[in-house]
Amino acid sequence: MAKSYIDIVKYMVEARFEISGSVEKPDIIGAIFGQTEGLLGGDLDLRELQKNGKIGRIEIDSSTSGNKTFGKVFLPSSLPRVETCILAAAIESVDRVGPFETNMKVMKIEDTRSEKRKKIITRAKELVKNLLTTEIPDSREISDLVEADVKSSTVGTYGPESLPAGPDIDKDEEVILVEGRADVINLLRNDIANCIAVGGAAGTIPKTIISLCSAKEATLFVDGDRGGEMIVKNITSMADIDFVAKAPDGKEVEELTRKEIIKSLRARVPIEQVLAMNRQRQDRFEASHNRHMQQRFPQRPQPGEQAREILSPSQITTNLQKERQGGMDDEQHQPEREFSGSRAGLGIKDMNGIQDENEGMDAIPSIEMPSGEAMHSDENKRYTESLSELHNTLRGRLYSQDGSILEEVPIRELIQRVQAVPGVSVVVFDGIITQRLVDIAHAKGVKELYGIKASQVTRKYPDMEIRTSEK
Repeated sequence: MAKSYIDIVKYMVEARFEISGSVEKPDIIGAIFGQTEGLLGGDLDLRELQKNGKIGRIEIDSSTSGNKTFGKVFLPSSLPRVETCILAAAIESVDRVGPFETNMKVMKIEDTRSEKRKKIITRAKELVKNLLTTEIPDSREISDLVEADVKSSTVGTYGPESLPAGPDIDKDEEVILVEGRADVINLLRNDIANCIAVGGAAGTIPKTIISLCSAKEATLFVDGDRGGEMIVKNITSMADIDFVAKAPDGKEVEELTRKEIIKSLRARVPIEQVLAMNRQRQDRFEASHNRHMQQRFPQRPQPGEQAREILSPSQITTNLQKERQGGMDDEQHQPEREFSGSRAGLGIKDMNGIQDENEGMDAIPSIEMPSGEAMHSDENKRYTESLSELHNTLRGRLYSQDGSILEEVPIRELIQRVQAVPGVSVVVFDGIITQRLVDIAHAKGVKELYGIKASQVTRKYPDMEIRTSEK
């Protein structure tokens, strides 16, 4: 591109064009001048601006492919920002070059002074550095420079592995383990001289570190990122660490200020607590992973068994209502139903949201009555009547030992309320008795459970009666 003759180029307009014919560069320039003439008034006429040195020479970079011409237009401008953008929009309005249709599109408007600014800033930095080395600094600057240089120079090596370390490793009864040499230098600058670098998270731990940790009280000081967690896991598995200190999240030990270093070391955590937290985190992860795998890959039936259909909650409710309606039809021919042990074949979540522990199994043991008594006996008459009242309500009632109602709750909240309400002796609810409910109720001292059905309650308690309305 030829050199522009204007004194100052502030902006460079770059436009791309596509012409549906083979044309020459003068044809394109002529079309730009001709189609913009008088379009923006005399102040922004391209010819006048070029005469006055406000814009430079329009350059064309073109090539021909087949029967089409492609290329770019470059327009240097010393006009202000707004006027330059107006000229760029005017160039886009060119729609024909000779007899051929043309598509002009401005790609960018570049501020050419930004490159000059970068050069100025770079040169200014060089001048400042030269000034600092040639000019005499004040007394405080001299003290800081000397102190920092002395502390940095005290970084020595320790052990046969030549690990970067401070001068007080052998003198002090405590040792601070950091990741690398830069961390050691930063701690030395802040008057912490009993530090040593372990060499990162990968590889084996040096024998020198293991010996120091067994002989001294060791604090592992790590970065506040994922790498720091990996170092903790690696070193604690091999060396006898007593405490773990961690830099603020997202920061490294080598960039901490004195205040941040002291604060992090004061907040160090005993290694036992760190390991316990890691175990809890691992247990939560494994539990979440197991639940996820069970949802993705449900238990398959054993050979010779029939696969059980998995029903949705709405289908469960519909089936329960149908079964209860059938029970009501039977009552027309039977004065009063007796409650006995039941068998449940749903193999799905009941209305309490409790997963059947033996999902997909066809062989379901029946629940024997501990007392062998029917629910219409005088002793349990009030609870059988209560269950009849709760029919199709999906609610439950909690009774005290004297038979008074403590609460009436939806069955989705039944387990939570059994655990929370003190003195519950009898639970009556319009739902399915599950093993989980039996275990929780027994732990809370409940003596009797009344429900519609029982779903594979394989573990029973001698001091608890389980009664269902299903024969």
